[in-house]
Amino acid sequence: MLLQVPALLDAPRIQQLRQQLEAAPWVDGRVTAGHQSGRVKQNRQIAEDTPLAHQMGDVILGALERNPLFISAVLPNRVYPPLFNRYDPEMNFGSHVDNAVRQIPGSGAKIRTDVSATLFLSQPDEYDGGELLIEDLYGMHSVKLAAGDLIVYPASSLHRVTPVTRGTRLAGFFWVQSLIRDDAQRTLLFDLDRAIQRLNATHADEAARLQLTGNYHNLLRMWSEP
Repeated sequence: MLLQVPALLDAPRIQQLRQQLEAAPWVDGRVTAGHQSGRVKQNRQIAEDTPLAHQMGDVILGALERNPLFISAVLPNRVYPPLFNRYDPEMNFGSHVDNAVRQIPGSGAKIRTDVSATLFLSQPDEYDGGELLIEDLYGMHSVKLAAGDLIVYPASSLHRVTPVTRGTRLAGFFWVQSLIRDDAQRTLLFDLDRAIQRLNATHADEAARLQLTGNYHNLLRMWSEP
């Protein structure tokens, strides 16, 4: 499932992060890349073990916890601490698939990367190029969103970032281990949840709504992996 979560961050929080990013030290983005992706990755990142990275990441994590669309679509179990990158002119990230398992820095804990997420922090008119291209069974999808918008998609997807030709592309990115490993099952539960919400808003037949809600939770109970 490819889904846009609009306005995850409001303008004041975006401005705060942008100011912090402007003053932050940047390192080679290949420090967090696997063997395959490291060969095609050309960008810069904030070192993930710094207090600033943790502070900025907490802003995003707090917003995710308060966003019902993200919760409904992703059904998060564990979220990898957000990272931050920048693409200056001529930088890009070639076609790759994200690592299936990642170790959380500073701990022995590992998460399975079911869902990838990119939070755009630059406005589209601030840079040329830099589109996130995501390939699935329905073809290639080009994503370039407003600052504060989030895109989530299966981490198993082949994807890339096209070369930036003007300006700077700033973004946050992270991975999620979902309660539901299978993308098709997550999509089914998301569609069912949204339908139930619409029925609740229209005060439709109460018995039918109760039955559908029960079915949703029974499927979640059947498929979830705590």
